[in-house]
Order: sequence, then C-alpha cells, then structure tokens
Amino acid sequence: MCLAIPARVVEIQDNIAKVDFGEGVLREVNVALVEAKVDEYVLVHAGYAIQVVDREDAAETLRLWNELLSMEESNT
Repeated sequence: MCLAIPARVVEIQDNIAKVDFGEGVLREVNVALVEAKVDEYVLVHAGYAIQVVDREDAAETLRLWNELLSMEESNT
C-alpha cells in the first residue's frame, strides 16, 4: 500500500520545495511533477509532490491521520 501525506508549500527554488507537514516538520521535496505555488498543499509520496490538493481536503486528511495515530498510541 502506498501512502501520500499532504503538506503546505513554504518555499520553492527550481524543482525543490520546502514543505511543512505540521508541528514544525519541514522537509524538502521534488515538485517537478506538479505546478505548485507557495501556500498551496501538495500530496507527498517518497520525496515527490504528486498532486496539488485544496486546503480543505488537506485539512481533512491531516485530521484523519491524527485520529488514526492517536488511536494507535492509545492501543500501545
């Protein structure tokens, strides 16, 4: 199963963007496959932005991820 996580684009230089996954988690990803702009959200898989997504979809996906993670933490 492949997973892609939404992240907000903070800055772009050439084909490399600095993205924010939330809570201060910043990473560099390749954005050559999409036409992303600063402050947009992208789905990131294996170091590549594979799709631009709207803010509402990104927020809902992140909410669901956090819910799943909190359930996992409570089961350990």
